Amino acid sequence: MTEKIILDCDPGHDDAIAMLLAHGNPEIELIAVTTVAGNQTLEKVTRNALSVARVAGITGIPFAAGCSRPLVRTVEIAADIHGESGLDGPALPEPTIRLDPRHAVDLIIDEVMRREPGTVTLVPTGSLTNIALAARKEPKLAERVKRVVLMGGGYHTGNWTATAEFNILVDPEAAHIVFNEPWELIMVGLDLTHQALATPEVMAKVAAVGTGPAKFVCELIDFFGSAYKQEQGFDAPPVHDPCAVAWVIDPSVVATRRAPLDIELTGTLTRGMTVADLRGPAPEGCRTSVATELDHERFWELIVDALQRIGEVDTSQDPS
Repeated sequence: MTEKIILDCDPGHDDAIAMLLAHGNPEIELIAVTTVAGNQTLEKVTRNALSVARVAGITGIPFAAGCSRPLVRTVEIAADIHGESGLDGPALPEPTIRLDPRHAVDLIIDEVMRREPGTVTLVPTGSLTNIALAARKEPKLAERVKRVVLMGGGYHTGNWTATAEFNILVDPEAAHIVFNEPWELIMVGLDLTHQALATPEVMAKVAAVGTGPAKFVCELIDFFGSAYKQEQGFDAPPVHDPCAVAWVIDPSVVATRRAPLDIELTGTLTRGMTVADLRGPAPEGCRTSVATELDHERFWELIVDALQRIGEVDTSQDPS
């Protein structure tokens, strides 16, 4: 049985790689892609998602645009890391897929509610605005979703502030809703994703695939790596978002620990902090977990294998 997922994203270099991994892995059935403002504006990240779909030959599934701003706060983007387009580096092909007319929130609800309970996993790799609004609009959503596996947060550190990770900080109210819904939630945060480094060794393996999509990933990492080196001092950039997809494919690649989790909304210095109670064993009935340790070699094997399976894609033709 393949794992059916909805990828809710804000491409974003690592979101793009997450899309390729989800599309190329045989254990995953990517049933929809939705977008949310985050790494760049909604218009830009939506165009990026459609361009990545053309690069990878993703067809036959709906793509829908979602929320253009957080629930309460003003929009904050990550142009310093992802560039003016949100996906600077490679030349992006013109999208050929038409957006679904539904709002992403409605698409998420429709896709989950029309299927058997416990068969759809939500994989948000951007801010949690769409997921929070879907949960509020359809109160039965939490009991129908199999689980939520999100990239965001960190139980020891932040990246956009000393204590908060970007995806959570830009819409902490939405994160608070999502973290407190009664579904199983896996937080794949910075403590884990900072282990997912795109080292020269692994990028050589990606380049050796030799296809257009593999070259696209190399071009993504060239820009992303330079930005990360300049802004955060990493010699090799951490590829955050595919880690959440990797957990869905094979939980043994991403070790987790059950722990109560919540979001700080009012702290002067800690707004957007993901607070994990790691003082002892999780209480009975705890539905939340944090990712702790990555099998780095196996993780990159999954990405290389996905690229090999995608193969060469003819982007000169209209695939729709």
